[in-house]
Amino acid sequence: MNLPILQTEQVIGFILVLMRVGGILIMMPIFGERVVPAQVKAGLSLLLALIVYPVLPVSAGDFKTDSTLQLLLRMGGEVLIGVVIGFVARIVFAAVQTAGELMGFQMGVAIANVVDPVSSTQVSLISEFLYLVALLVFVVVDGHHIFLSSIVESYRLIPILGAKLGSEAAREMLLLSRDVFVTGIKIAAPVIATVLFVNVGLGLIARTVPQINVFIVGFPLQVFMGLLFLGIAMPFIIVLITHGIEGIWPGVKRLLSLMVG
Repeated sequence: MNLPILQTEQVIGFILVLMRVGGILIMMPIFGERVVPAQVKAGLSLLLALIVYPVLPVSAGDFKTDSTLQLLLRMGGEVLIGVVIGFVARIVFAAVQTAGELMGFQMGVAIANVVDPVSSTQVSLISEFLYLVALLVFVVVDGHHIFLSSIVESYRLIPILGAKLGSEAAREMLLLSRDVFVTGIKIAAPVIATVLFVNVGLGLIARTVPQINVFIVGFPLQVFMGLLFLGIAMPFIIVLITHGIEGIWPGVKRLLSLMVG
């Protein structure tokens, strides 16, 4: 049995593909979470790299650089491409968690925190609930397929060792980061407005009927009205989350087009 002889260029090309695929999986929702064992991530990265590499146009000229340092920097750029693709998706989930924190603070349940197994940090109950909802929506709308297709599509936009992070790409990343607060406020707006009206009503009651202890009445009322309108606004929230997930690839494509070296 004759084993195939691998050339140096083929080995280097496969390693570069593996670095980009690994960067994508590390930042990818669900597969890139901390609860997923590192062995699973490494095995899946290796499997996807083996599938993708044969269909990519890789030539020996792609690896020719002026110095070893330049080669190392460009190899880091391969990982950066994967991180950038996952960064756009993380913005959507960060916006959902921000909305949950705003809702929990306004409702008065922000002190009831739980440990998020994904980030190993304490988050509010509302934030964790919305995050799990966002993960479910991500799977239902085939958001994970966006990342699998982006592996091949990224090579059409940026060839191997062709990434370059310039000022325009950094500026675009800052503009995308702004969506964390904008989308978060949009998601939390119904609950924030409801609790605000409840507080205004309680303030009027406290002025007109001083005998009523608004602190005892107000806290459970805030929680009840907040949860009620959270349930009412859930279809609206799911639409916003779906819109954000569907906008991942256009954002990735726009950002990658600014990273062409």
